[in-house]
Amino acid sequence: MPELRLPITAPAAAGSRRHSRRLRRRCRLILLLVLSLAVLSLAYLSFSSHANLPIHAMHHGLSNRENLLKWNGQGYSPDVTNISMTKVELEPPKSRKKPHKRYAPCDIQFLPSVDNLVEPAHYGNFTQFSLSYILKEKVLLGNGFFEPVFGGHQSLGDREETYHAKDQTLHCGFVGPDDYPSTGFDLDENDRRYMATCHVTVSSCIFRSSDYLRRPTKSMIGSYAKKNVCFVMFMDELTLAALSSEGHMPDGNGFIGLWRSVIVKNLPYEDMRRAGNVPKFLAHRLFPSAMYSIWLDSKLRLHADPMIIIEYFLWRKKGEYAISMHYDRSCVWEEILQNKRLNKYNHTAIDEQFHFYQSDGLVKFNNSGQLPVLPSYVPEGSFIVHAHTPMSNLFSCLWFNEVNRFTSRDQLSFTYTYLKLRRTNPGKPFHLNMFKDCERRAIAKLFHHRTNETTDPPPANLRLDTIRHSYKVETAI
Repeated sequence: MPELRLPITAPAAAGSRRHSRRLRRRCRLILLLVLSLAVLSLAYLSFSSHANLPIHAMHHGLSNRENLLKWNGQGYSPDVTNISMTKVELEPPKSRKKPHKRYAPCDIQFLPSVDNLVEPAHYGNFTQFSLSYILKEKVLLGNGFFEPVFGGHQSLGDREETYHAKDQTLHCGFVGPDDYPSTGFDLDENDRRYMATCHVTVSSCIFRSSDYLRRPTKSMIGSYAKKNVCFVMFMDELTLAALSSEGHMPDGNGFIGLWRSVIVKNLPYEDMRRAGNVPKFLAHRLFPSAMYSIWLDSKLRLHADPMIIIEYFLWRKKGEYAISMHYDRSCVWEEILQNKRLNKYNHTAIDEQFHFYQSDGLVKFNNSGQLPVLPSYVPEGSFIVHAHTPMSNLFSCLWFNEVNRFTSRDQLSFTYTYLKLRRTNPGKPFHLNMFKDCERRAIAKLFHHRTNETTDPPPANLRLDTIRHSYKVETAI
């Protein structure tokens, strides 16, 4: 009987199992590959989309919206409150660094020597009138009266009159009431006698040890200037102590190199910029016999002969007053925005000052489409050459009075003062030479201040409410 056998199916089943294992292994490999690619893609996208965000913002766990609200592509901006997140705005900038502007000196055709240098005859042909100054005020303390101040108490009516180039007695600092202690800027009697002998002066100041002492370059100063020009550095006792500790000890006559150190006691203002404006603008008051003065900010080192400077900027240009243009800005409105952006002064005080100036006719630089009166409406006031003529002295007093009444940021009041003086005296020209900033850089080397500037407090003598009220009353009349 034939043997019955079951059909053999085991080999087929084994082959099917081997095929399914290979398929699973391939699926696993494909899945792993897909997952790896997905992870790499996500990592790349995440890195590239956040590359321009500040690192400290990501570390502190800020959300994307918070980062976008605070980051504008170059830095944090606290004033940003609403950002339209379009594709263009979210694209990273091509370059995060702004190009650094370089300001270089330019060549000046100075005289090769001061030998046989003679003042030109035309200096006697400038506008002539007589100025005298208010020294005492009878100020009563009590209701409706103010305490005595260095700049005096000048009404808006008095202020308007002082802009007329005529024989007059006006406020110009150094005001003190009868039977009352000094209002400030007290000098030793020996220093006063020395300053009264000066006919040509170079002056600067350092208060509260805000700067290092910059000595003029002796090799650039001629023998005549070394003997006949007074180099005076005004400083307080704190500055003198700091300079002495650094090796700048005055000799027996008070000289540190070419500088004669003059100690100022009882500074008239808490704001050191405002205190520095006293020797800056009122050289004709401090040096009563001087015919010419050069103001040098303490951040500058002089490396040109003072007599050559006077010949070039005043005599050759037929000017009474010389000051350089600002290196970057020409419109006062730009200077206002910069002062606010850097918190250089109280914003309300700046606004109050310019509302006043605009109401009196101040306009933007070249806004009318006509040629501007000056090549720039913003000066770089760190270097001034001043002939002590009546018109130049009047301008210095008027500018000081604006700084005393409003903000100590003197660039803000320069153009208004000049234009108002010019407008008030159409037949009496004031010869102002506003020269290029590169020329200033050719005669004085620029350094940084010892300490960073801080925001000035609102001036104690500003009296904004009184100014605003007085202006409305007087203009209404």
